Amino acid sequence: MTTYTATVTVRLKRGVLDPEAETTKRALERLGFELDALRFTERYEVDLDAADADEAEARADEMAERLLANPTIHDYEVAVVEA
Repeated sequence: MTTYTATVTVRLKRGVLDPEAETTKRALERLGFELDALRFTERYEVDLDAADADEAEARADEMAERLLANPTIHDYEVAVVEA
């Protein structure tokens, strides 16, 4: 078994209201920053043992589907590297 770090990035799907991002965007604009859009994301880093990177990615994907993300309102990405 090899130890891998899986990074799961979760964000709201386009069109879903993102009040935290909107509040932050307005605050940045008041500070003089110009931006077109801002999205809030959550990032989880999971260390796990697996036979190979594909298995580690599959397990992290299952974690995202079952708990870390709500597929109805969230998109997510999984990236795996050897720890």
